[in-house]
Amino acid sequence: MLFKHCTGGLTIFALLMSLLIVLVAKINGASLNASNYQYHSVVEQRTSSDSRIIEIILQDSDMVKVWGTNLTAITWAHAVNSQSLLDEVLTETGNIDFIEADIVLGKLNGEGADMPVMAHPPAIISDLTLAEFLNQIMAFNRNHEGQQKGVKLDFKSIEVFEGSLHILDENVPNMLGYPVWINADILSGPVDQNKTVPVDANRFFAGCMRYKQAALSIGWTTNWGADFRDGEYTQDQCDAMLESLTANNVLATGQAITFPVRAGIAANSEEQLHRLVATVNETNESTLTIWSSDGDYVDVDKLRKLIFGFGVERVYLDVPEELASRLDLGNSDSGASTFRSLFGFSFVSLCFWALSSWLQRI
Repeated sequence: MLFKHCTGGLTIFALLMSLLIVLVAKINGASLNASNYQYHSVVEQRTSSDSRIIEIILQDSDMVKVWGTNLTAITWAHAVNSQSLLDEVLTETGNIDFIEADIVLGKLNGEGADMPVMAHPPAIISDLTLAEFLNQIMAFNRNHEGQQKGVKLDFKSIEVFEGSLHILDENVPNMLGYPVWINADILSGPVDQNKTVPVDANRFFAGCMRYKQAALSIGWTTNWGADFRDGEYTQDQCDAMLESLTANNVLATGQAITFPVRAGIAANSEEQLHRLVATVNETNESTLTIWSSDGDYVDVDKLRKLIFGFGVERVYLDVPEELASRLDLGNSDSGASTFRSLFGFSFVSLCFWALSSWLQRI
């Protein structure tokens, strides 16, 4: 009797979650997966004893092709690491969808004890703390319905991440209705990269488990520039990412994941990145975030092929305007109109996490 009660409750919950995911995807334009991939389906089966069993399976369908949204049109403000830059971004209510900023252990205005401040190495002095950065964005988003901005927090060391946990504990649970990404380079990557120390993956994931509504933005340290032509995310490096996700139980949470990949290197890594994302999509909703530094060499034709191979509904694009124009992806309008789709992706991913958590408890 207890089993029937549990499975009956699971049936109702799982079917409702499935319907909710489809509804959100249709309303917001958020794709569950690109056309290359598969989507989750909830199937009810009956045993000979009339007990109901719910299976989460993957099915191919052309339906997902019409659900896609153009994530490459979302607009970014990069390295918003000072009060003046934050003021500027928050004034441009219609032009920026996503705010990216870097966090280091440093001093506020060069004085006092070290604390999490907004700066990019080697800088360790800022006029903006992490706490104040989050407070101002939350205040803006509360007062600008329909113009809320997503937040990407790029932690440059495990020390600053762990030193920020009490600040994140106070703020992230209140950052609802818009995307929050927690970013770190957790593995050494291309090309013979040995200058930057990766953020300790095990300790990073342990902290991130406190913020299930946040998306994990996890990548590799890289070495690239104007004179580079050869280099790729190797299969070994992609396998190491999967091993780290598995070892830290991330693939059992359903938490949203995006892989930040450097444009010039990603263009040479189509097969490996397809394999990585397809594997992760068996349990967690995942995307690529393609980024580039000014002056990086990029094979534009290869990168366009990569983007359209994944689908613009599964690729965020955070690159200099010059490169974006050469890619010619047809993003003539502001990305602000796509923000609801961006929120939809986060909400769908949260639904997957909730469903996964429920299944583990039954």
